[in-house]
Amino acid sequence: MTTPASILFVCLGNICRSPTGEGVLQHLVEERGLDSKVTIDSAGTIGYHEGNPADRRMRDHASKRDYDLTSRSRKIVPDDLDRFDLVIAMDRQNHSDIMEIDPTATNVKLMSDFLDDSWPVDVPDPYYGGADGFETVLDMIEAACPNILDELLR
Repeated sequence: MTTPASILFVCLGNICRSPTGEGVLQHLVEERGLDSKVTIDSAGTIGYHEGNPADRRMRDHASKRDYDLTSRSRKIVPDDLDRFDLVIAMDRQNHSDIMEIDPTATNVKLMSDFLDDSWPVDVPDPYYGGADGFETVLDMIEAACPNILDELLR
């Protein structure tokens, strides 16, 4: 039996963007019958929301697209960079914060590395904005997840 491929999505507080990455990819993995081949988690670069569910607004928007965001917020730890095959940062600041943990990590990428050039480099943080921000996050993550899954399973 082979070890499942593993991925960690990371944003600032682990209550909007990264749990959405986790939920959308989990949905795609289940749709394709790959549950036993992929392990998915999410974390934040800060621990302020530790133990909390995803932001209610993010859960509501995700639910309208049939995604269930069930994870609880946690802070990334140094061991995560060794434990996961792929670590996806939602924006350049998250990426920088992750690289401060281990400047030699080679498995850290930006979400936009899995999108074409028509998308922004950073997945915008919707926390202080309106409904459009949550929809943009979902759009970007939905567009990236098939490409992420393809790379993860290579």
